[in-house]
Amino acid sequence: MAFWLVKSEPEDWSWQDQCGVESEPWTGVRNHQAQNNMRAMAEGDLVLFYHSGKAREIVGLCEVAKGPYPDPDDPNGKFCLVDLRAKAKAKTPISLANIKAIPDLSHLALVRQPRLSVMPIDPEAWKVLTKLAGLD
Repeated sequence: MAFWLVKSEPEDWSWQDQCGVESEPWTGVRNHQAQNNMRAMAEGDLVLFYHSGKAREIVGLCEVAKGPYPDPDDPNGKFCLVDLRAKAKAKTPISLANIKAIPDLSHLALVRQPRLSVMPIDPEAWKVLTKLAGLD
């Protein structure tokens, strides 16, 4: 099993929206590095849901309900989607400022590549983040 973080503007697709569906395709990702990360996802992988924009905080936990498949809105076949299912709301949302204040998390793409919307999380960082969020 692998661990991931996905970002969404709450105005476009919020944690509340995610909780309102059984599962939902993760759409709109056009960055090639983020797409490569989505292609590496597998059913059952766990995913932190992050509100970007003004909120900038981890707000929940999802699971990959369906692994990568072709994006039907991409006639050239370059892009894929994965389906995500909400699992749990963070008991304590974790702000980006709090994440940046933890030296052991300074290597995360969330800190180093702020525009990347889909990123891997290593097991050690996963333990720290899920404990802080009350998701462990």
